[in-house]
Amino acid sequence: MFKLALMANRENTFIEITPEVLLKAYACGIFPMAENADDHALYWIEPDQRGIIPLHGFHVASRLARTVRATPLTVWVDRDFDAVIEGCAEPKDDRERTWINNRIRKIYRSLFDLGHCHSVEVYDGAEMVGGLYGVSLGRAFFGESMFHRARDASKIALVHLVARLVAGGFKLCDTQYVTEHLKTFGAVDVPKERYHRMLEDALTGTADFDALPLNRPITGDEALAILKDQ
Repeated sequence: MFKLALMANRENTFIEITPEVLLKAYACGIFPMAENADDHALYWIEPDQRGIIPLHGFHVASRLARTVRATPLTVWVDRDFDAVIEGCAEPKDDRERTWINNRIRKIYRSLFDLGHCHSVEVYDGAEMVGGLYGVSLGRAFFGESMFHRARDASKIALVHLVARLVAGGFKLCDTQYVTEHLKTFGAVDVPKERYHRMLEDALTGTADFDALPLNRPITGDEALAILKDQ
């Protein structure tokens, strides 16, 4: 892995990353992160091993499938991106501080406004209890972060995300890193060289994140049927 700091100029201000620069970075296989929310600097990251979820090898455990079908929670897309990124920035049991600083929020909000960033949101009534967000480019989707405030809410969001990617003709679901949690869905590490070949292929052609309806929540049965038919 390497980190390439965005260099400060002589006035000690930071070079601004535009949405166009960020999309070019993703197309080259790198992404930005901050050390923590209080650090204004960003760093370019390129892992030697890249985490991916094979879209046609996505695994939903039987217990989770029952939860996805029977849950009273509802899943919407792109209704409240700011609330999702706020949820992702919350402290977690294994992380007291977040890497999502104000520059990250601003940059990804700009991508959202341009249609290159999306959120999957899980609600209990009117309350958001989980979700995730990521970047869409060509036929690649780059997952950034997820959160939950209710049991299985982030898992439900991930199932609905992958169903939407399959329905929309995506080829690559990038998770940046593989965690034990993501392994249960079939996530694997691939070497950087192989990842770049996969990325190059996924950047050709177009996919449609909005292939499934946006004006109503997709049911668990609908999401699982898409995954079953893949």
